[in-house]
Formats: sequence, C-alpha cells, structure tokens
Amino acid sequence: MSRIHVNEWPLYSPSDQNKKENVLLVARLMVNAAMTAPFTGGVQDCEAEIAHGQMELEKIAREMERLAHQEAPKKLKKPFLYEAAMVRESDAVVFMGNFRARNTPMDAGCGLCGGEPDCSFFYERVSHLNGVVDPTDRKRSTAINGPLCMLRAHDLGYAVGSAMWIASTHFVDAKPCYSVGLAGRNLDFCMNSEVVVGILIAVAAKNPYADIPPEYHLTNMTNMVDGLRKIAVITRQVPNHPYMVFDPARKSGDQDEKEEE
Repeated sequence: MSRIHVNEWPLYSPSDQNKKENVLLVARLMVNAAMTAPFTGGVQDCEAEIAHGQMELEKIAREMERLAHQEAPKKLKKPFLYEAAMVRESDAVVFMGNFRARNTPMDAGCGLCGGEPDCSFFYERVSHLNGVVDPTDRKRSTAINGPLCMLRAHDLGYAVGSAMWIASTHFVDAKPCYSVGLAGRNLDFCMNSEVVVGILIAVAAKNPYADIPPEYHLTNMTNMVDGLRKIAVITRQVPNHPYMVFDPARKSGDQDEKEEE
C-alpha cells in the first residue's frame, strides 16, 4: 500500500518534503487570490512568483544578509538578519510585485504620491516621452527607485491581503516582509516590478514567525541543533575508555567477578 508520511523534522527529509508539497498547493492558491484582488481601474498590474527549495531559499537569505550589512539602515539591520533566518525555516516564499507603479501610473491627478494633484511630481522625476515612461534606466540611489504611483502601489496591498487570507484559511503560517521582497527583487523575482513584497509561508507546530528571541540570526534552531551536535561529539571523547571493558554503571564487585571469569 502506498503511503505519504508528513513531518516537519528533520528539514528537507522525505517527510518534510511531502509537507512542503502541501504548502506549495496553498502558495498557488495565494497567487490566484492575489491576481483576482481589486485593481485600480480594473487593470491588472500585479505579478507573482513562488520560490521554494533549499538552494533558492538560501540565495534569498544570503542576499538579505548582504543588504543588512551593506545597504539597509542601521535600525533595519537586525530585522533583515532575523528575517533571513526565517526564510531558511520557511517552506516557500511567495513574491508579489506591482509593475505599473513605476512605469505606467494611473494619471488620476490624485496627489497621493506626495506632489501636485496633476501628476507633475511624478513626471518631473522620471525619464519619459510625452508621458510614456522610459523603464530602461534601472540604476538606483535608494532601495526603491521612486516616485511611485500610489494608486498602483495600493493595489499591491490588496493583492497581499488577499493572499494572506488564503494562507490563514488553509492554516498556513504566513508573514509579509519588505526585506524579503527587496532581496527577491534584486535576485530578479518579479523582475518587472520596482516594489516587491515577499510572503514567507510555512506549516509547523510552532509558528516560525512569532515569539522571536533576541539575536535570532545566531539563536535560531538550526544553529542550536548544530551546537548540540558539536557538544555531543566532544563529550564522547572525554572518558576515553574502550566500551568493551569499561562500564561506569557496573559495580566494582561485578568487575572483580568478570576478571575472575
């Protein structure tokens, strides 16, 4: 009889991989929900991408660590490092981006971008030809190359909210992260979008995104388990007695009897 065994430990074992396949089904449903969320003017402006597998998640976590040490503001350094550890503990990451917020604004003259209500604030700061934005200049002086059309950016919020509802409904732990989205965008996830959000998703007995202790990039379970392995190996060498003739549980009288035999 064929069987499918599911367990969350050890990571990336066959049982854990079966669990991750279940999470991937929910990730696909999250994308469906995001793609059918309300969009400004009824025009689709969001894209999504799913990352899974040990190597992909490791690349994302390492990019987050690079950002933490080299580019992120000082107050965001530890959140970036902590969330990088959470990426490694996740089953998958769902990236969602808005590809119109930077390139094709709504032109509603709402002023939500922080400027004049005629969209001049936006167009005076981007390269364009008669309102057609030139997206080929991708250099950045800030983490996100603005300005962005806020009506479009709001759509990304609706998409993320819809995806989070699906995760909650299917009993999957989820956490949307700016840091994850930034790292993913740098690695060409949702490459058409300037602003990207990364949603961590996992199924575990303990929510991996809550009750996070200080210095979590150092005190996470993976490091703790590795430390235990190190201690176990070292303590084995302390007695330095051959197990065939040495048993500390045996009483001295028993030892004498053994020698007589």
